[in-house]
Amino acid sequence: MSPRSPLRTSPFGVHILIAAVLFMLIQSSKQDCVWYGVCNTNEYSHSQNCPYNGTAKEMAADGLQLLKKRCGFLLENSENKFCCDKNQVELLNKNVELAGNILDRCPSCMENLVRHICQFTCSPKQAEFMHVVATQKNKKGDEYISSVDLHISTEYINKTYKSCSQVSVPQTGQLAFDLMCGAYSASRCNPTKWFNFMGDATNPYVPFQITYIQHEPKSNSNNFTPLNVTTVPCNQAVSSKLPACSCSDCDLSCPQGPPEPHRPEPFKIVGLDAYFVIMAAVFLVGVLVFLMGSFLFTQGSSMDDNFQVDGNDASDEMPYNENDSYFEKLGAHTETFLETFFTKWGTYFASNPGLTLIAGASLVVILGYGINFIEITTDPVKLWASPNSKSRLEREFFDTKFSPFYRLEQIIIKAVNLPQIVHNTSNGPYTFGPVFDRDFLSKVLDLQEGIKEINANGTQLKDICYAPLSDDGSEIDVSKCVVQSIWGYFGDDRERLDDHDEDNGFNVTYLDALYDCISNPYLCLAPYGGPVDPAIALGGFLPPGDQLTGSTKFELANAIILTFLVKNHHNKTDLENALTWEKKFVEFMTNYTKNNMSQHMDIAFTSERSIEDELNRESQSDVLTILVSYLIMFMYIAISLGHVKEFKRVFIDSKITLGIGGVIIVLASVVSSVGVFGYIGLPATLIIVEVIPFLVLAVGVDNIFILVQTHQRDQRKPNETLEQQVGRILGKVGPSMLLTSLSESFCFFLGGLSDMPAVRAFALYAGVALIIDFLLQITCFVSLFTLDTKRREENRMDICCFIKGKKPDSITSNEGLLYKFFSSVYVPFLMKKIVRASVMVIFFAWLCFSIAIAPRIDIGLDQELAMPQDSFVLHYFQSLNENLNIGPPVYFVLKGDLAYTNSSDQNLVCAGQYCNDDSVLTQIYLASRHSNQTYIARPASSWIDDYFDWAAAASSCCKYRKDTGDFCPHQDTSCLRCNITKNSLLRPEEKEFVKYLPFFLKDNPDDTCAKAGHAAYGGAVRYSNSHERLNIETSYFMAYHTILKSSADYFLALESARKISANITQMLQGRLMSNGVPMATALTVEVFPYSVFYVFYEQYLTMWSDTLQSMGGLMYYWNISLNAVSLVNLVMAVGISVEFCSHLVHSFATSKSVSQIDRAADSLSKMGSSIFSGITLTKFAGILVLAFAKSQIFQVFYFRMYLGIVVIGAAHGLIFLPVLLSYIGAPVSNARLRYHSQAAAEPETALAGIL
Repeated sequence: MSPRSPLRTSPFGVHILIAAVLFMLIQSSKQDCVWYGVCNTNEYSHSQNCPYNGTAKEMAADGLQLLKKRCGFLLENSENKFCCDKNQVELLNKNVELAGNILDRCPSCMENLVRHICQFTCSPKQAEFMHVVATQKNKKGDEYISSVDLHISTEYINKTYKSCSQVSVPQTGQLAFDLMCGAYSASRCNPTKWFNFMGDATNPYVPFQITYIQHEPKSNSNNFTPLNVTTVPCNQAVSSKLPACSCSDCDLSCPQGPPEPHRPEPFKIVGLDAYFVIMAAVFLVGVLVFLMGSFLFTQGSSMDDNFQVDGNDASDEMPYNENDSYFEKLGAHTETFLETFFTKWGTYFASNPGLTLIAGASLVVILGYGINFIEITTDPVKLWASPNSKSRLEREFFDTKFSPFYRLEQIIIKAVNLPQIVHNTSNGPYTFGPVFDRDFLSKVLDLQEGIKEINANGTQLKDICYAPLSDDGSEIDVSKCVVQSIWGYFGDDRERLDDHDEDNGFNVTYLDALYDCISNPYLCLAPYGGPVDPAIALGGFLPPGDQLTGSTKFELANAIILTFLVKNHHNKTDLENALTWEKKFVEFMTNYTKNNMSQHMDIAFTSERSIEDELNRESQSDVLTILVSYLIMFMYIAISLGHVKEFKRVFIDSKITLGIGGVIIVLASVVSSVGVFGYIGLPATLIIVEVIPFLVLAVGVDNIFILVQTHQRDQRKPNETLEQQVGRILGKVGPSMLLTSLSESFCFFLGGLSDMPAVRAFALYAGVALIIDFLLQITCFVSLFTLDTKRREENRMDICCFIKGKKPDSITSNEGLLYKFFSSVYVPFLMKKIVRASVMVIFFAWLCFSIAIAPRIDIGLDQELAMPQDSFVLHYFQSLNENLNIGPPVYFVLKGDLAYTNSSDQNLVCAGQYCNDDSVLTQIYLASRHSNQTYIARPASSWIDDYFDWAAAASSCCKYRKDTGDFCPHQDTSCLRCNITKNSLLRPEEKEFVKYLPFFLKDNPDDTCAKAGHAAYGGAVRYSNSHERLNIETSYFMAYHTILKSSADYFLALESARKISANITQMLQGRLMSNGVPMATALTVEVFPYSVFYVFYEQYLTMWSDTLQSMGGLMYYWNISLNAVSLVNLVMAVGISVEFCSHLVHSFATSKSVSQIDRAADSLSKMGSSIFSGITLTKFAGILVLAFAKSQIFQVFYFRMYLGIVVIGAAHGLIFLPVLLSYIGAPVSNARLRYHSQAAAEPETALAGIL
């Protein structure tokens, strides 16, 4: 242990150093005493005792009364003679009260400790176990004691230590021994270290050296009889007037709950992943059943490979049947109606192109005007959390009743190419991390002070910082701002690095001081008046996967973290100054890292506003990528729609104008959709602005291809005009276009049922855009297509339509190379028996495989992916993940009509004496004991327990002004001390509770009153006080989560905190009703957890239930996590999948071929090439560009997922679906066949014949 440090000491030091009771002296004459009276006062104003070798002296009556209060057992057989005088007893009482600020929570612990202090201070047999080792003389010549030896029983020391080892400090969430064992934390403290610390003269609170010499019970050493005081275990009451220690201060007092739950082991069968085993079995059984059924079926049928692509017309072979089912008639009726309707519809709009285009453009302008009213949402909370979600409502409640969580400005400074430091001490060598290099620390201070001096248009850090110990309404000095920095241990004073001393021949330097401060931050308070938590101020000291423990070696840190806390406000208009300063801070740090950063530093930084700023910058940077993607898709559409047979007709047969028109219609539908919701008032998001045009173009373009290509393959009938032909073509493909558009829109509207605002808005905007796109396609595009066809037939140039070219030798239908490839090569190959069977087996294998690995998909969105690759925030996230070794705070908020002045209701909440075993704070404490399961790292701070302790020490803590009776800081000597009346539980009476709670919440802690609540609880309790009635509306109890690294850690921490809160709420409501509280009142009482990240991770608690698993295999192997962005894409996957399937299914249903194989081949021949060219290749063209986007979200969740959707969709639509229909496709409808037969003979009576 290092010699006495010149560092500023803590108020808690007084409580820790119970040895302050050693300030008494007594005279001795007959070897009964070794001291009596006080002869000297040292530099720390501590009294030092006079040596005395005489007999015990009689105590004055008033001294006896005070001695009886603390050391009553001494009066039993003492004849009122003691080795101490009245002054020493007063000092003993004063200092024991200070120690009681921490230890009075556990009466057994306090009693055990005080008994030995009473013995060596005043025992009339003092000389039996203690003797003077050294004395000195002061300037007056008075001799005083400078060192004593105290012989004591090892059994007593061990039992006393054990009874105190679990005593907690609610204000900090730590154990008392974290503060009372010097440079040792609770986990490294032991009985010997504790007692040695209490007697160590190097401690600034100890007046002289007390060396504890331990002995086994009943042993003698050099004629001394070791002091052996009777002890009481912490779970037993000291007397009938005092209870045993509570569960939160004594593990033995805790209820015997169920065994600690264990995380479920991975589900395995015979040592293998159970999902793989099960799906492998399902696959084998499924394949076996399929192959056997296929073999038996083909044995009894005439189906073989000799099918016809243009199959025989079933109407020629199937007999007339009057007993058609109702559904067959309904299907034929519906198809007839739709074909007739679309034929007339298409003919009309083809005949009136000018009027149609003008009307369509006018409608788009009217709808698009609504864009002026649109609101773009960039706030992440509003994007991903529903206004009515539990986490959003709880966040709003917390921010409104208390205040939003602080704004954090944080810098992570990592040491680069610096060695570790080995420092030799009297206790052996200590290894320190490279960040403790003297020059490195000095540069960190330069940076820290530079930040404090930032001036942003007159706004400085002191104007916006969080300063809990500053006087309300007064100007804040920048030193009072909360800054979590390693330099706080030195008071931000560079000269303290040069302080040195000597200890047994070893040089004591700033490293020794740092070690002591890191071990016990309350010994070295920062300038703002509070501690610096080494887990926050240091980083990189934990091996991966480890959690913080009492034995964590903070001194091995390789990073220093500077954290500046800035006040946050629920009213956003109050944040103007903070936002201005943060902008200047980012500019300052950007310049510093580029021009002034040391070569031995790697600096990452962020401000509270930085994430939103970078998201906006990212959106702007990807605009070019999106435009290029649209341009490539447009070029592909324009080229693919035209079928050029001769080079000389390339500008006539091309369809660039038509392609431009199709793209404009898509963009117009998007503009109209955005305008519609602008009128409605539904905010848009950047995803909508950037992705929906791409989506609508990708999804809606197939209708353009199918319409154009069907016309290209069609022969105009005799006496049929172009307009009639276009109408007839639309009659053919219109029902299919309607089916796909309605299906896709319906899928998106289902997505609109999501509670997630970003998903809901995306789905609704996309659904409306697709409907408008469909309407524009069957009106404006039909008119535009008619005009373009006329242009081609008149041999006019594309774009330059006023130029005429040469007439073709002949105008024939153009099936195209791709159509011929499908009908002549691909379809015959796919319909072979062996190929069809193989396809079924392969796709069934893929399905089983996807289901097996779907549970392995990571849930969550890594925050790094949200940032551009060149962003300073991305570097900060990476550094934070590597170096931050503490979890976020979690607040357990208690609200409702609870009678806090009533003892029974108090017992439902508190964790100290007389509190219930299942109280609010006890349950949180028990949860912290299983942190690996509950993600709760520390017990919660407790304002109510600290209020009781503060009130118990009212003589030193509570003061009021003479003239007004108002609150007065306890440091003010001109004020009067409170006289708080206590009830039988040693708590304030009801009226006193009401009167003095505001005093407690305004009082600042210091040496004499550690439990004052202003710093820790000033904002934790919301109350109203009128007519002697205190109404506490709500309050919170703050704990900490364990270290959270992955998205899974975050949402599991949320889930665990909610379970804890639900159990607490159930307990509170049940106990209140059993105590006679009306049910309506009891049900208003509840506890909920709040942490700043909950609102972003609540979505993941139900993510699986909101998600399709068909993309599971691809998402796992391409490392695509399941989150809100991928959920949007999966909603879109349904819509795009419809594109690949619906046209083919409709074609199959309307095919006139006989067998299932023939009908599948016929539909694939007719629609396959259009699906491939119009859907697959179009999407490929645009998707490939997204791979070059700067945004990692675009690369992962749009490029990878879109590509996967397209590949899987195309494979299912062009390979699996035709094969599946060839096996289980519905038989041809008799009613539909008769309709087609009658339509061919008598078109006018076709409809009547079916009815």
